[in-house]
Amino acid sequence: MTFLLEAEKVVKAYGSIEALREADLQVREGVCFGLLGPNGAGKSTMMKLITGILKPDRGSIRVFGHDNAQQIDAIRSQVGYVPQEITLHDELSAVQNLRFLGQMQGVRGAELQRRLDEGLAQVGLSERTRDRVGTYSGGMKRRVNLLGALLHRPRLVILDEPTVGIDPQSRHLIFEMIRELRSQGTTIIYSTHYMEEVEALCDDVAIIDHGRVIAQDSLRGLLDQHASRTIYVEADGLEQAPAALPGVGEIAAKGRGWLLQSEEPVAIMAQLAARLAEQGKRVQALELQQPSLESVFLKLTGTQLRDGA
Repeated sequence: MTFLLEAEKVVKAYGSIEALREADLQVREGVCFGLLGPNGAGKSTMMKLITGILKPDRGSIRVFGHDNAQQIDAIRSQVGYVPQEITLHDELSAVQNLRFLGQMQGVRGAELQRRLDEGLAQVGLSERTRDRVGTYSGGMKRRVNLLGALLHRPRLVILDEPTVGIDPQSRHLIFEMIRELRSQGTTIIYSTHYMEEVEALCDDVAIIDHGRVIAQDSLRGLLDQHASRTIYVEADGLEQAPAALPGVGEIAAKGRGWLLQSEEPVAIMAQLAARLAEQGKRVQALELQQPSLESVFLKLTGTQLRDGA
């Protein structure tokens, strides 16, 4: 398989702290690729290495077939990078900020103006284009920040926590922009601590922890391989955990019912239904829970995903 991006045994340290420890990463062209990891795991460092903002201490990174240690200019011209921090000047208007960013990326004249008009309409800011960015809400700034990375029509877009602290409407609009980019063949690397966003947007996922990529696959592949099979049961009078059944692992309370883990959930559901019927307990809910990325993350890292990157 040919990859748009390949990172091999990448090492990066800040003094005595190793942010990345022989990390490997492969990103297919045309996908939305989710990068998950707890605070300090190395996600933002990996993104800055890909764009050439930082240089690896050891290892190699190839993007579009180019070695980023030798051909970073050829890579940067085809990459749009949106850091977690807002990179706009508050005293300038949206148009002034975006015109500057477009010119820095080599887009000028009538073509730049056309892209500005189209982009600002797309992010719902046509009526606020000449207002100072300092008067914008956090969500509005995030939308302009993203638009600024897209003016040169990059093949690869790297998004570091693009929805932190924004309103639901702005998040929805950013999601739609990402889906539109993907439908056009643009590759997206999406770092977030919101796992439901990865489940909604991403084709492939890598989980990074302590500077190492500990799992990488399609979203469905990760869920099939690592997610727990869980049954939810709720019944009148079932105030205590269901008595042990062969093939049932961990049991935990949830709301008014219970969660049971099993590698044979269909068989366990049949046994539960029969047992509850014998006991005369009326079943309110008996269902197989959809596997979640959160359960995969907790299984692989043993910790909850924290804010930050």
